[in-house]
Amino acid sequence: MDCSKIALTMLILGSVMILGTDARAQAAAPGPARLAQAPTPPAPPAASPSSPAASQPAAPTSQQPADPVGSVATLQGAASVTRNNATSALALRDPVYKNDVLQTNVDGTLGITFDDETTFTLKPNTRLAVDEFVYQEGGTNNAAVFNVVRGTAAFVAAEVAHTGNMRIDTPSSALGIRGTTGLVEVPEGGAAGGQVSIKLYPDADGRVGRIEVFGRDGAQLGILSRGATGFAVRPGAGGRFTVAPLQISALQAERDRSFVRQTFAARTVGRQIIQQRRTLQQQQRNQLRPNQPNQQRPGLLPGREQRPGLRTVPGGQPLPSPGTR
Repeated sequence: MDCSKIALTMLILGSVMILGTDARAQAAAPGPARLAQAPTPPAPPAASPSSPAASQPAAPTSQQPADPVGSVATLQGAASVTRNNATSALALRDPVYKNDVLQTNVDGTLGITFDDETTFTLKPNTRLAVDEFVYQEGGTNNAAVFNVVRGTAAFVAAEVAHTGNMRIDTPSSALGIRGTTGLVEVPEGGAAGGQVSIKLYPDADGRVGRIEVFGRDGAQLGILSRGATGFAVRPGAGGRFTVAPLQISALQAERDRSFVRQTFAARTVGRQIIQQRRTLQQQQRNQLRPNQPNQQRPGLLPGREQRPGLRTVPGGQPLPSPGTR
């Protein structure tokens, strides 16, 4: 009986040990069930506003102007510029950009010189829009379009008129400028306010160019080719405009020539301003060029070359290398 009990006890203990070993083996052995129960990797967090993926540059709210096309050469009284729907006061040497609208106050006279040296002088209460200006020295696609909205403007044409196409628009006509000097007078209210006057005068060297006058429909209305002559462009029947020779008195011609001389003087000043701007732009471009051939290497004092047999210590003092005297 005792032997039977002992044998039964031994059998039970052996079974328990075998079951425990099997359980541990099953727990350690990998299987499909464990793979299925593996935790799913968490989804990547949404990009925060400061993360590179979310920090995309915002679209510009307004188109910034590119390079300037001219500069303020002379200024008496007050004048302003409207650019990107914002108006601000002008000062001497201020840059002028394509699509600018320039306006003189009732006490203002403004001179602007463009990159080809074309120069405008605006009398008080005059508005001029720079609708187009493309100029490259030696280029064949130079073009400029200016719009005298109102007031009186004198102009001296330069390289664009000689090498490309320069045009001056008025409320009633378009003027093809063929390398010359002239005046444009637009009354308050534009073409509806009365006649637009166009006058031709000799250049500073005495040469006389040509102004071709076209209607807004493209039809040619007339050509000015003699100094101190002009056209009056007047509203006609059916919404069309007609031209008539303008009678310029001796007194008026002298006043016009005085204003033209101001434009010649503004061009001289503007030429210097433009040259200075170009020099500054060239210096800035040179500074931005990387890896210049003679660029100073880091760790060397300016003007000191690294010579064989010399080593330096902090402070830059050269010491003989080991083995040299």
